[in-house]
Amino acid sequence: GLIDFLNASWTPYHATYRACETLKAHGYVELNEARDDWRALVVPGGKYFYTRNASAVVAFAVGGKYRAGDGFVIVGAHTDSPCPKLKPNTRCEDGGAVRLRVQPYGGGLWHTWFDRDLGLAGRVVLKRKSTGEILHRLVKVDRAVCRIPTLAIHLDRGVNDGFKVNFQQHMAPILASSVKAALEKPVAAAAATTSTAKDEGEGDKPSSMANERHHPLFLKLIADELGCEPDEIVDFDLQLCDTQPSAIGGAQNEFIFSGRLDNLVSCYTSLRALIETTTDEALKDASGIRMIMHFDHEEVGSESSSGAAGAMTTDSVRRITAALNPQNTIEGLDERTRRASFCVSSDMAHALHPNYADRHEPGHAPKMHGGLVIKHNANQRYATDAITAFMFRELGERAGVPVQEFVVRSDTGCGSTIGPIFSTRTGIRTVDVGAAQLSMHSIREMCGVDDIDHAVKHLAATFTHFASLDAQLIVDGAIGDLCRPCDMFETTELKMSLDADARRDDLRTYADTPTKS
Repeated sequence: GLIDFLNASWTPYHATYRACETLKAHGYVELNEARDDWRALVVPGGKYFYTRNASAVVAFAVGGKYRAGDGFVIVGAHTDSPCPKLKPNTRCEDGGAVRLRVQPYGGGLWHTWFDRDLGLAGRVVLKRKSTGEILHRLVKVDRAVCRIPTLAIHLDRGVNDGFKVNFQQHMAPILASSVKAALEKPVAAAAATTSTAKDEGEGDKPSSMANERHHPLFLKLIADELGCEPDEIVDFDLQLCDTQPSAIGGAQNEFIFSGRLDNLVSCYTSLRALIETTTDEALKDASGIRMIMHFDHEEVGSESSSGAAGAMTTDSVRRITAALNPQNTIEGLDERTRRASFCVSSDMAHALHPNYADRHEPGHAPKMHGGLVIKHNANQRYATDAITAFMFRELGERAGVPVQEFVVRSDTGCGSTIGPIFSTRTGIRTVDVGAAQLSMHSIREMCGVDDIDHAVKHLAATFTHFASLDAQLIVDGAIGDLCRPCDMFETTELKMSLDADARRDDLRTYADTPTKS
């Protein structure tokens, strides 16, 4: 369930890996963007996924009755969350302690990271000494190996009047005491000697990786988890992580307490909805393509090869459409496909905080357990408009789940999501939604248990029923019908009456128009 998914997904790399394992277990076939010929692999009724940078994943299933021009129904989410990430050179020794140099990723509530039991996780690049083989590996040190301690109140008497975090000065976690690290150093340094140095007769000289950039104790810690030698580690993307497991809480077990709810809840619920609606039986009579896109780097603007602002958004639609139509002779097939498509940008929403109710817009205060929240902003910080909001609301009604609305106070700035970025890059109609939560961007967040089930049902209904709903709502290509009822709702008599009225109006207008002398 969700708790297991959260506990396994400390980083975007682990979240992507966990999603891929689930997809494979349900019959999805992995594609390679660089090496595979998708025209020979992607067929109606098929289920596929691929990753980019190992931190983003796209999964899609093709309806058994797919026809050229059918649209995509997409749920977009993101795998990343605010956290301290390790700098390229982590070594920091002063004040009697070995610390790690870190930098802020995203806009975290950094004061919540103090006095927590922290582990390390991410990915590592290895170069095997014996074979020269280069490997990409995930690592997770899931025990308390470092900590960011607060300053005692006796040395900061005014701290309760306001605690301002200077990330550069205050956030370097303590890994070890200098005294204990010194005892380990001879062993670690010997282990970190490079094979190159040995070849050159410099066997007692530690590698530059250990000596200049990283403390030998730190490298040994990572190497022990990977089962390799410290000097086989050539690079990494690592971050600090809270070791406290995710949990169900509340007097009635109605809450989820965890880090990274923003936005792993959306990743999990969209994954479940996709799997539930893409069984062989469900796909047999389906049209179009059902897809999830879990992007990286949303918390820092999405501008990367694996982010929503990158080419991944357009590459997927164009390439899948081309693979399904290798002999295409239809004009504008890619553009037609996009205009027939729909995207749900799923990212967590702000629940009403009972201790800070004045920070919320009084008429739009979502609550936990109240269903997914449709997000609105007149300045396009969210991609929602009247059409996409109605459609998502209607799909929720068909699923029998509640829906809520959110808009920020008019005197407060508004955050944003992948929604506006995705719709801008692709031209696909988009609605911004999310489950309501408290403590967003804290090391420990909370949301309602009921909303997980609400989200899965709502997103599943979107995959299943969007095409039929879309066929009933004509917006573009029918400008002549904007000022009168649509033809599909008119009787023949009413249409003739409206046409007669229109002709009389035209004659009256002509008669009242003065002639030129």
